This record gives sequence, structure tokens and C-alpha cells, in this order.
Amino acid sequence: MTQAVRYEDKPWLKHYQKGVPEFVDFEDKCLPDFLDRSVSRFPDKTALIFEGYKINYTELKDMVDRFATCLHRFGVRKGDAVAILLPNMIPCVAAFYAIHRIGAIAVMNNPLYSDRELEHQFNDSGSKVLITIDLLAARMVALRPKTKIKQIVYTSIGDYLPFPKSLLFPLVGKKKGLKADVQPADELFRWKDLIAQTPPEPPKVELSFDDVAIYQYTGGTTGVSKGAVLTHGNLSRQVQQGAAWFPHIDSNNVGIGALPFFHVFGLTSVMNIGLFFGWTLVLVPKPQPPQLVQTLKKYKITFAALVPTMYIGILQEPGIESIDMSSIENMFSGSAPLPVEVIKDFEKRTGGIIVEGYGLTETSPMTHINPCGEGSLRKVGSIGLPICDTLCRIVDVNDGQTEVPVGESGELLIKGPQVMRGYLNRPEATAETITDGWLHTGDIATMDEDGYFYIIDRKKDLVISGGYNIYPRDIEEVYFEHPKVVEASAIGVPHASRGETVKVFIVLREGETATEEEMIAYCHDKLAKYKWPTEIEFRKELPKTNVGKVLKKDLRAEEMKQRGDKK
Repeated sequence: MTQAVRYEDKPWLKHYQKGVPEFVDFEDKCLPDFLDRSVSRFPDKTALIFEGYKINYTELKDMVDRFATCLHRFGVRKGDAVAILLPNMIPCVAAFYAIHRIGAIAVMNNPLYSDRELEHQFNDSGSKVLITIDLLAARMVALRPKTKIKQIVYTSIGDYLPFPKSLLFPLVGKKKGLKADVQPADELFRWKDLIAQTPPEPPKVELSFDDVAIYQYTGGTTGVSKGAVLTHGNLSRQVQQGAAWFPHIDSNNVGIGALPFFHVFGLTSVMNIGLFFGWTLVLVPKPQPPQLVQTLKKYKITFAALVPTMYIGILQEPGIESIDMSSIENMFSGSAPLPVEVIKDFEKRTGGIIVEGYGLTETSPMTHINPCGEGSLRKVGSIGLPICDTLCRIVDVNDGQTEVPVGESGELLIKGPQVMRGYLNRPEATAETITDGWLHTGDIATMDEDGYFYIIDRKKDLVISGGYNIYPRDIEEVYFEHPKVVEASAIGVPHASRGETVKVFIVLREGETATEEEMIAYCHDKLAKYKWPTEIEFRKELPKTNVGKVLKKDLRAEEMKQRGDKK
């Protein structure tokens, strides 16, 4: 009788690509050290390209050191939090590494967030300085009194543009909504002025793997945005895990910086890994299909880490048949399943390979990736294998401890050097999420006998729309404040291009009336645009358990049946 496969036997190891180790011999270096190494190796190599403007590794280090000095002069010290509210642009990269250079903690924020959402994250993190864009400067100056932020630094899309774009931008930028006049205010500074005026003389600060590097905000089933505390050890080891998983990848790559760096997926798999290897990164601040296609066409991208909506959007862009994408050798996809037809089409057009993976904000984020070397087995629909130094098991959903037999479904648990320290200011949530070093992902998964993992459901009610994570409770809480609303429940519903969008079921107060348009518009100044519901359904009551909890699974089942009947 064949012995049953067990999680502790690590059946995935036999499917590792040749050259990928079970354990990584980690270098005791933090991210700023890796940047310095790339500078020494490739001093004149282009590090970043933004709208055609190029900056080499030596120039990037100079900018990092100047802004680190500036932050120190502002009074920022080791362990202080500094917030970044920027799209993918040169100051975003430089500010992130400058913050780490002096031992401060980076707080990455989504520029699409509402003031309400940002106020919570600024205050929860205790951020002392904010780096943002001119388009948001007036809002942030107005919001500042409600936070602990003292200094605000703003940059502009026009700060780093090649000639003649730099000459034309002041004239056309405002017309296109890409530029805003910024009124003077106390402790409000222009990025480019600070860089010009400040010498590259930051203080020497010793960093250790135990020091906190970032507060990366995520959501949860409670709807409260939580800051995942990620250390320098988490980020450094995660980058080294990524490098070990792709032994065939070297410094000779041009990566597309389309995934937003304020999200840990883009931060790790593009920005940090790119600078670790010494790649050239082409920054795309607005990753819509036309901009993505133009970037692929112009810069001969060789490495692309994107979310499914980006891959789908590229293939649907008019004229894509005439675009030569054969330079792309390696592609990575995450955040949601990528349709098999899209994988086949993209690989046919490029000659490259797409590997799917899985991760969480709480794991820096990568935990699973399909193998991708010659002769490797990629399984359709699978998130792949646990990466180096990563342990996984699947346990009973109810008790969270008892391992289920291989092949059966349960909650996915993960242990590894990329797992966060915990949630900022939330010891109870940390204790619920991490037990004996094992992170409870909240995702329902299975593992087959070869050690390949599959996500089959979400324990949490997370909605993924266009690559963005949306937590229904965030939306529900907004509607709970509406004077006409008694109850509201949000779920994800299928969408052709975005994967999912939000539908909200609303029960109005007796005697009240409202329209779908009115209720959707109510969200416009309270939530980021991608969180806005696309559908509203009014009901007299919502299905509930005997203790009064709304049965979202019933709402989903009813919705799916209704959509199926309409086909």
C-alpha cells in the first residue's frame, strides 16, 4: 500500500525547477544595501524611465541620499513613519529608498483613496511626513490638521520629462488634468527644490532584519484597514526568495513598472526585485491598455509582472496584432486566476512564459509560484508550489488546526521568512491571524499529491476588481451612514473585463424611496473610484441566520442563479 502524501513531506520539492534550492542562503543585507550594490555594479546603467526621461543608477542613489538627508533635517528618525501617496513615478522609488536609508518606516498609500480612508491610515501609522503629487496637494493640506503629519512634499508629473515634453507640459498639463497649481502653505515643499538644495549626506543608520520597514495596509472581514508590519528581514528575504526561484533571470532585463508600487505585489515583484538585479524599470503611472501597449512597443520589455485585467486589456487593445512583443521572455501574473485562453494567446504572441502565483499583503507577498524553467510542470488553474523556505498546510476551516487529507479543501496556512510580524496596533487581530508562526490566510485551498496548490474559495468576502482588493464592509459602512438606509450588504459579481465588481443590496427605511443612480453617486466622495458599486438592488429584507447575520452566500447564490437564468 502506497504511503499517503503529507504536507510535512514537502511533495512540491520534486517539481522545483533545476537550480532552485529548498533553502536560500540569505545575504544579511537590507534593500538599501542591494541598491548600493547595483549602483556599484552598474553606475551608468539606466535604472528608471518615466515618460521617456531616464535616470541612471548613480543619479538614483544621489536622489535617494539627498532626500534621505532632507527627511533627517525634517526631524525624521529611525522608527518614524513617512507616508508616500504617489503613482509609479521617479520620486516614488527614490522616496521609498530614502525612507529606509535613515531607518524610517515607509507607509505606502493608494492615490485613489478618499480623504476618509487616507485619514485613517495616516493616523493609524502615525505618519510624520507625506510625499504626494501636486494633483492631491490641496486636499492633503486641508486634511493635514486631522493627522500627525507636519511636512508635506509634493512632486509633479512634469518634474522629470524629456525635452520637448518638459517644455510643453506647463502648457498642456493643466488642460489634460495632469498638473495643478499649488498654493503656498506652511511646511509645504516642492520635491525638486528640496533635491536641488539638499546635499547627499544622510546620517549613517544601522539596519537589522528585525527593524520595521513598512506598514502595508490591507483590509479584512471587519472592514477595518489594518497595517501589516513588514520588517527589513521580510522584504530582503522575499526579494532573495524571488531571485532564487528564477535562477535563469539576471541583470539583463527591462521590466515594466505597471503594477502600482503602493501595493506590495508591485513593490516586491517589480520595484525591489528590479533594483536588486540591476534592471532598467519603465514606470507606467497610469496602467491602462493604451499606455501598456505603447510601453511594450517602445521599450522592448523583457520581464512583465501584471494582473489578469492588464493581460486581457493588452490583448483587446486595437492594433495589438501588429505589435511585436517577442522581446518579452518572462511574465508573472497574480491577484486573480488568469484565463487559460489569455495565457495561450500571450505566450504565442511573445514566445515567453507566463507563470501564475499567489501571495498576500501579510506575506510580502509571494508564497506560491508555478515553476517556469525548461521541463518544468505548470498546472493550469494552480497557484503553483510553495517557494523556497516556505511551509504550507491545509487545515479544517472550523478549528483552524486539524490538517485535512491531501486533496481535500480547508484553510491554507503558511509559515516562512516573508510572513509579517503582525498587524499594527491590533494584537487581537494578530493573535487570530498568526498562531505558532503559522499565518492563517483566510483562503480555502487544496493541495494535490504533487504539491501543487489551488485556491477554490475565499473565506473572507474579498472582491477583486481590476486587480484591486475591495472589502465589502468598507462599502457597507458608508451606506450604513446614509439616512435612508436600514441595511446594506455588498458582494462581488462577475464583470467581463474587471473580473468582479461590487453589487450592493439595500433595505430602505420605511417610507423612503431612492434610485440606483442616487445610491451609486452617494459613494463618490467617500470611497476610491474602483470601490464604487456598479449595481444596487433594493430589497424589503436580507436573508439572515437565526442570530441576525446576513447570509452573503445566499445573496451570491441568488445572484448567480438570476444571471444564469438570463443567459
